[in-house]
Amino acid sequence: MTRKTMRSRLEARLIADGRLSPKTPKSSQSVTSGNERLYALGRLKVGEKNRTEANYESTVLQPAMIAGEIVWYRFEGLKLRLADNTFYTPDYAVMRSDGLIEVHEVKGFWTDDARVKIKVAAEQYPFRFIAVRALPKKNGGGWEREVFE
Repeated sequence: MTRKTMRSRLEARLIADGRLSPKTPKSSQSVTSGNERLYALGRLKVGEKNRTEANYESTVLQPAMIAGEIVWYRFEGLKLRLADNTFYTPDYAVMRSDGLIEVHEVKGFWTDDARVKIKVAAEQYPFRFIAVRALPKKNGGGWEREVFE
């Protein structure tokens, strides 16, 4: 199956599900990059976890809660204002057993705007910000942590 055929089948399925509007004539189409199309198709509803976030919760947060290392966590539990009309909603708000509040951001890969937002938030708010990136299974899996304070 060619790439073009796979793409047209995917678009047809998304249109049938109501997640993509039908194509308009080429003369009125705007030119978008591949990344913009990827982001537009990949958006989840508010409060809905992607596969990486769900995996992080089940392999890291839930076992830490059972072990007593954390006492509470919530998915998208905070919305932080960074500037006028600019907000940052981290993936997890976590309270450790010593009372320290941490903010965990789970990423499959980093985009420039996401990295800037977490750095700005770390400067403005008194939380420990931890960015967590999933490591490839071929390299042993697990999680890479980066702390912003």
